[in-house]
Amino acid sequence: MEDLGSTAAHHERFELLKGAEQHKNALIEELLWKVETLNTLYENKCLDHERETNANRNMQLQTNHLQGQIRKMERNPFVLVLIDGDGMIFQDYLLQDGEQGGKDAAASLWTDVLSYVQLNLPDLPSDINIVARIYANTKGLAETCARAGIVSNGSTLEDFTRGFTRSKQLFDFVDVGHGKDRADDKLSEVFKLHLYDCHCRHILFGCSHDNGYARLLEELSADRQAVDRITLLEGVPFERELLLLQSTFKKSTKFPALFRSTKISIQQQAAPPQQYGSLPAVTRTASQQPQAPTNANLTPTSWASAATFSPSSSVLSPPLTPTPANTSTTATIRRNKHGQRLDPPLKYDHSEVKRVRALKLCNTHFLRGDCPYDPCTHVHTAKPTKNDLTQLKVIARQAVCKYGTDCDDPKCIYGHRCGAMREGTTACGFGLDWECRFPSEMHFKDVTPVRTLKV
Repeated sequence: MEDLGSTAAHHERFELLKGAEQHKNALIEELLWKVETLNTLYENKCLDHERETNANRNMQLQTNHLQGQIRKMERNPFVLVLIDGDGMIFQDYLLQDGEQGGKDAAASLWTDVLSYVQLNLPDLPSDINIVARIYANTKGLAETCARAGIVSNGSTLEDFTRGFTRSKQLFDFVDVGHGKDRADDKLSEVFKLHLYDCHCRHILFGCSHDNGYARLLEELSADRQAVDRITLLEGVPFERELLLLQSTFKKSTKFPALFRSTKISIQQQAAPPQQYGSLPAVTRTASQQPQAPTNANLTPTSWASAATFSPSSSVLSPPLTPTPANTSTTATIRRNKHGQRLDPPLKYDHSEVKRVRALKLCNTHFLRGDCPYDPCTHVHTAKPTKNDLTQLKVIARQAVCKYGTDCDDPKCIYGHRCGAMREGTTACGFGLDWECRFPSEMHFKDVTPVRTLKV
């Protein structure tokens, strides 16, 4: 019995040991699981750390690169001065002083702009560069100033522009040549090019004489950042549409010692400059446009049959002429809805035009009452009939008016629209534009008058 009892006790003890072994195994398994879990977490943390380290390193490299770019962007900051020289004209005393006047104008402009920047744009560096671009038809401007008596001859103004350009390395007076809106177009494109240029911190825009720039500025009205970068520079008083924009473009200034505040006034104006399109801001009164008397060999470009005449013939440039003594006669100027001048219609006969041409009558003597030629190679002593004078007007209109469709001389005898055009179209009877002496802007089909000016 003792032996049996002893065996049961062993079984009991064995069961106890078996349970302890299971607990031990469970503990070991739990510890192993926790180790594996911690290893996984550790590996993930290592990956995260490596990723963050790489991200921080890349961020630092990118930051260094951007800081380098910013430093480059901050180099050579400048203020841009853009001026339409056809309308914002320097004071007479500067123009009269030729090349030295140009140098003085450049120095004064630099000083005035720098003072404006320091007083009104404190965020800009005090040593900021100043870039000035003036665009103008210098030949037209020179001839206008000469006719107004501001300068003795056109070369004085050419000397002025040369002095202005040579005075400062970043100052340029650019001749855009003749042509409608050439200065406007160049100025607008340069303006748009630099408006968001990081190096260009501010633009002084000299355009107060021309409502056409209102379209350009209106497009920027909603862009406050762009508006804050623009100062309107006033010469002559702002035109109406530009004046309305001043509630949006609050920055404006003027340099009265430097630019004229009035348009050039010409009381007795001689021959207009030989170009079409925009001219310097000028008030024209009783302007004259004499032309060399028409020669029998000269060929018209209109009414008298395009096929009858050679389109390649040239017209002599008219000289300067005084105002005719009789200026009291009331005359009218008709214009279409686009503001283009319309010549009154004339009845003519091809054979009559040819006959009157052969008489070699002086156009300016018989149609204007004053001939500038002494001696004149054409006839002054004839007594033409009313029909002869009508045909003579047809002949005179075959010469291009140098003011183009903008001409406001009520006594002008020259053509403002090509008469060889086919009715209802802009097609010229000569075919190609270069074969006709009338420029493309004088080939328009709208001949319906909507406005008449009595002078």
